[in-house]
Amino acid sequence: MLVECYDKKGAEVYEIIIKQIFQDLVLGASVDDLKAYVNPDDPVFVLAIKMKKTSKVVLFKDVANLMYNNDNDVTTILVDNENYLPNILKRLWRLFSRDEIYQPNRYQLELSGNHMDLESLVVDDPHSNLQRRIYDAIFRILPEGFKIIKDLSTENIVCVVATDELIKDAWIEKANEYISELNSGI
Repeated sequence: MLVECYDKKGAEVYEIIIKQIFQDLVLGASVDDLKAYVNPDDPVFVLAIKMKKTSKVVLFKDVANLMYNNDNDVTTILVDNENYLPNILKRLWRLFSRDEIYQPNRYQLELSGNHMDLESLVVDDPHSNLQRRIYDAIFRILPEGFKIIKDLSTENIVCVVATDELIKDAWIEKANEYISELNSGI
């Protein structure tokens, strides 16, 4: 972790804040590296965080079996992995009303009609979940009042430039520098 600031005490304080927020949100093990640039004289905060690799997306067919019964026109979903049941229900409730989903027992769901196309529906996306948690941390770390934010994130690096003024090109260059350094492991 690098917190770059001309004021050594200010850098130490921000390092403590970042570590505390990462600890509170249990993010430490999910992050490879972090670089921050703080300059109180030129009100800017640049934060770039490299995420660790996550497992791949989990599809419906990975955690449940779908069967369509042509006779009664019902798709039955048998949940194999109970850990994903809340995610499955959440996804189904977005697509159908709660009244359309019949749950005769804990591991079985039924829908009227042929819904075999649900097999390719994403139930869980660990990369997206981690990214969302990192953005949550960033918005807790950013100084109060820094409402002008430019997101420069890439696939595995979350990077933002924040200020209370117009964003300068030099700050964007600094963020791009951090992205390059994190990508190359510097």
